[in-house]
Parts: sequence; C-alpha cells; structure tokens
Amino acid sequence: MKLLAFAASSSSKSINKQLATYAASLVPNATVEILDINDYEMPLFSQDKEEVLGQPDEAKAFYAKLGQADAIIISFAEHNGSYTAAYKNLFDWTSRIDMKLFQNKPMVLLATSPGPGGAKTVLTAAAGSAPYFSADVKGSLSIPSFFDNFDNEKQQISNPAILDELKTVLAQLK
Repeated sequence: MKLLAFAASSSSKSINKQLATYAASLVPNATVEILDINDYEMPLFSQDKEEVLGQPDEAKAFYAKLGQADAIIISFAEHNGSYTAAYKNLFDWTSRIDMKLFQNKPMVLLATSPGPGGAKTVLTAAAGSAPYFSADVKGSLSIPSFFDNFDNEKQQISNPAILDELKTVLAQLK
C-alpha cells in the first residue's frame, strides 16, 4: 500500500506532522511518503488570481500526489477553531482542479493540540466535509494534550489507551 501522510500545518515544529509521521509508521506493509505542505505554497486563492495564474503547478502536483496514493493520513492543526491558512489555501487551489480532490481514497483524519481540546473543532469540520470532496473517511481521532501523551524523545504515543485508539482507527485503512 502506498500511504501518503501529512500535517495540515506549515509549521516547521508541527506536532501534527509528528503525529501524522508516527501514525503512518504504524500501518503495516505500507510504503510511506510524508509530504510537507510548504512544498506547495501558492499565492492566496481568489478568483481574480485564478484568472491571471490559471491552475498553479503546485496545486497540480499536490493533486497528483493524492491520486498516486492508495490511502491518506492527514493530521489537522487548529488555528482559531479552523484550518490553518496554509492548508485552506492549498485545499482551495486544488479543489479548483477537481472538486473530488481526494479521489475516493481511504483516509484517516487526525488532529492534536497542546491543550485538552485536541483540535476537535477542526477535526469535526474536516471529517464532516471531506466526503463532499470524495474522501472515503475510514475514521478520525483527536489526541488531546499532545505533550502529555507523546514522547518527543522516542517519537511515539506514550499513553497506552490513546495508542490503542490510534491503532484501531488506522486498521480501517486496510
């Protein structure tokens, strides 16, 4: 299985990138590719810019990466209760290529934050809207209080109950 994983965050210190990378490592028999959405940075989307620029090569490349995957893991950072601006912009540009941008791929959606909310608000929004963009959402999981539940030194979940939940959700990708 070719598994694509990424954080919906542009932070170089993204805890969601740590989570997506770790989660992908738990999927047996997967060839994993970790994307950095910074590699797909584009001007802020607007119809005016689209008329001038057309479809940027970065959006086309991201769409192609999604299409080449057998399954996808996304871990969402939450900025003020919503998507990060970087992810939303990438999503907006890519959805102009094809509204079915997730191309019926099985997906697991994750989210985490330093606080007890675990980015649940953005995860709920993502899980609710993804099927409209042809995502086959197999499961989702919010991990609260990241620094209390993730061992940075070992780069793994340290809370056994959360690890079990994560493995259960990831098993749905088969």
